[in-house]
Amino acid sequence: MADAATLVGALRAAGETTRLRLLALLAEGEHTVKDLTEILGQSQPRVSRHLKLLADAGLITRNAEGAWAYYRLADSTAAGDLGRWLVTRLDGDDPDRGRDRQRLESVRTAQQAQAAAYFAKVAERWDELRQLHVPEEAVEAAILAAVSGRVVDLLIDLGTGTGRMLELLKDHYHRAIGLDASREMIAVARAKLSAANIAKAQVRLGDIADLDGSSGHADLIVIHQVLHYFDDPGRALIQARRALKPGGEMLIVDFAPHELEFLRAEHAHRRLGLSEAQMAGWARAAGLVVADFTPFPPSTGAGGLTVCLWRLADRQDSR
Repeated sequence: MADAATLVGALRAAGETTRLRLLALLAEGEHTVKDLTEILGQSQPRVSRHLKLLADAGLITRNAEGAWAYYRLADSTAAGDLGRWLVTRLDGDDPDRGRDRQRLESVRTAQQAQAAAYFAKVAERWDELRQLHVPEEAVEAAILAAVSGRVVDLLIDLGTGTGRMLELLKDHYHRAIGLDASREMIAVARAKLSAANIAKAQVRLGDIADLDGSSGHADLIVIHQVLHYFDDPGRALIQARRALKPGGEMLIVDFAPHELEFLRAEHAHRRLGLSEAQMAGWARAAGLVVADFTPFPPSTGAGGLTVCLWRLADRQDSR
């Protein structure tokens, strides 16, 4: 519940065509000002002004990450609920909304192409590059500990890269599928699995942000160093949830928040780490709960990257 002043303020802020379009776009996921200016075809100062009015009214939230900031609809607030309700009342055939959706898909396609070009360039050296900034041995030991004593029927590794997780967890599944959008990464993973004689695992080309259910439903989903390549990790988690069996679990490895902007410019990262609060919110939206969390401080000391391991459980099963 909210007082009258809060609701009136939210209604006033939402009562403008561009701001309604912004609410509709943010209902589809998190976006930066840059993305929103490209989609709306308006200037950055104008879009920023609209976003500030929506944020001041409590309809949306702003999360700063280095030089960028991501906006999303507010969670679990009266103003946020009002914003979601308004979006559901918009005509899906409205011309402006149709154009916005087309431009949104163009923006996402361009971002995916940028990431694909990067992965094609580094595929052969991926494991070597990853070890430059990640305490890999400690993280892998923790992943093995999380599944100790278990052998699942189906494991799905989203964003499998060179297939390292399929190798590491080979004693903990009867069958495994690794999905990746990079043909070069899939080629490397397939060669590595063949060399290791792991016949019960296969790799497929696929978009993990748009799962079609053809891979089946997994007892365990692994998402290892993948979510920071997404503008909206929460949207990717909701997609991943569709491939999880009731009572299943996810293991997620990613960076804690940091300020290393060069990772965006040189390594195609979209997010500068993921916070505990963000992960809890994204998990909740996907019908999951954070059952366990382990951080791994950098071995290089100050200025390094902290790696985190999250175990997400089915929210219904955890009650």
